[in-house]
Amino acid sequence: METLFTKIGKGEIPSVQLYSDELCFAILDIAPVNKGHALVISREPYATLEEAPLEVLERIMGVVRQLSKKMREQLEADATNIIVNNGPAAGQEVPHLHVHVIPRFENDGKGFGSHKMKYGEGELTTYGDKLRL
Repeated sequence: METLFTKIGKGEIPSVQLYSDELCFAILDIAPVNKGHALVISREPYATLEEAPLEVLERIMGVVRQLSKKMREQLEADATNIIVNNGPAAGQEVPHLHVHVIPRFENDGKGFGSHKMKYGEGELTTYGDKLRL
């Protein structure tokens, strides 16, 4: 299935490319949370993380790691957010595996955590039992 990202990967849609190999590529996001926000994208259009082979995930995370380091060095970012919106209910807009690498700065006002929930009596153990590997 062809996606916006497969077209970008083939050069049919312009982008600012940061990295490219046979398994993945990285570009600047055109609607960044902060300037320098990058996407690391699988070459093959796997819709979700679970569909991608481990080899692809390992390569993607290696590139994510390098970009995170580069953002700290070159943009003087204080931190980075590494985000995978894994399916439409999680905010994934393009059904093609991609990882957001977002440079973060102290007091940039774009933090997470304002919507945290609390577990009810016994729920923590119940969820642990359901999710234990």
